[in-house]
Amino acid sequence: MSWQAYVDQSLVGTGNVDKAAIFNSDGNSVWATSAGFTVSPQEMQEVVTAYKDPGKDGVKQVQSSGLHIAGERFVVLKADDRSIYGKKGREGVCIVKTTQAILVTHYPESVQPGAAANTVEQLGDYLIKVGY
Repeated sequence: MSWQAYVDQSLVGTGNVDKAAIFNSDGNSVWATSAGFTVSPQEMQEVVTAYKDPGKDGVKQVQSSGLHIAGERFVVLKADDRSIYGKKGREGVCIVKTTQAILVTHYPESVQPGAAANTVEQLGDYLIKVGY
């Protein structure tokens, strides 16, 4: 399957996320994205920096500073070595890192955060299993 097909079918196609992009693990190459979802290079560096942060007492810096995705600021609820979850009102972002990729997704107010997270985490599990 192409990277664009993962965005179109496995992420946005589920109805649990409305926008998605897949980047390389360094955050400096876009492999696929949904129309109109632009994550700037600076925003991707925020994400990469958050993953590299070892955290102090289990808390990463991004959990107090928040995260910017597609020009919006999100309060970070969870940040670990695999997943970053952020919210802004009733919408949010789920970001999952695999061995070689970073999945950046946005879900609208109409979707339950858990449904969005499950969709993204399952694709992350699959990509890890097949070596990505």
